[in-house]
Amino acid sequence: MTQLYSHPVFLDHDTGDFHPESPKRLNAITKLLEDAEFAGLERCEAREASEEELARVHSKAHIADLLAAIPERGQAALDPDTVVSPRSGEAARRAAGAVCAAVDAVVAGETDNAFCAVRPPGHHAEPERAMGFCIFNNVAIGALHARVHHGLERVAVVDFDVHHGNGTQAVFVRDPHLFYASTHQAPFYPGTGARDERGLGNIVNVPLAAGAGSTEFRKAMSDEILPALRAFTPDLVMISAGFDAHRDDPLAGLRLVEADYRWVTEELVRLARETCGGRVVSALEGGYDLAALAACCREHLRGLAGA
Repeated sequence: MTQLYSHPVFLDHDTGDFHPESPKRLNAITKLLEDAEFAGLERCEAREASEEELARVHSKAHIADLLAAIPERGQAALDPDTVVSPRSGEAARRAAGAVCAAVDAVVAGETDNAFCAVRPPGHHAEPERAMGFCIFNNVAIGALHARVHHGLERVAVVDFDVHHGNGTQAVFVRDPHLFYASTHQAPFYPGTGARDERGLGNIVNVPLAAGAGSTEFRKAMSDEILPALRAFTPDLVMISAGFDAHRDDPLAGLRLVEADYRWVTEELVRLARETCGGRVVSALEGGYDLAALAACCREHLRGLAGA
């Protein structure tokens, strides 16, 4: 069984009429989920993350500064890319809280796996810096929640967003019991994710050149990331599920197709069954062509449900 975590407030995170990370993204996913195919998904309301949960990744001073920057009306910019509006603070807390709640449910055996349809995304958010559309680092907060609250020692994040998850890597890089692996376009924003960024041997980056497609992506996963993940023997597998490596995405230059997302999801679910009782929590990151985003989410959910 797969649980779905979301909340209406994610639509109230208003980034402006021309911003690519817009409420239309979640509307596209919501419309997809009206299909009869997904009637069996258990729908769960994303709760707000507590300050204690957020502070496992971000300092309390940084959290306070971020929330103080939320405007009472209109919009404000945390950096040139990251726009906030009056309800963005709640949306960001619920995006992180959704991942923590999904971890709770998966670890408790209430569901096989979970997908968190959240915004704002999180993988660029560093411990002391919001950036790249991201406010709090949702997957990193979830990973440390799994460790502190549930005693899971070894947590892995696999990130197939077209952009490198610099924030998640920054949180994980000095902890050998946290594993981060990423395929991403390079050279590209945010400029991190070189092969030689290996942390303590717990970081695996496989940069892909612009124009790379299914063959290169599947080879990166099959030859490098999946073997390293298996050797890590995780207690929980988390996914930073960005769909902007799709060939139709307007912000990048990789050439993945919908079937690639079904394939990689099935591979990760199978590996999780081998190593950690099938525990998988996935969180939405990027994906900016609305039709491609919906189609890729469809295949990702099929992979979670049917692998």
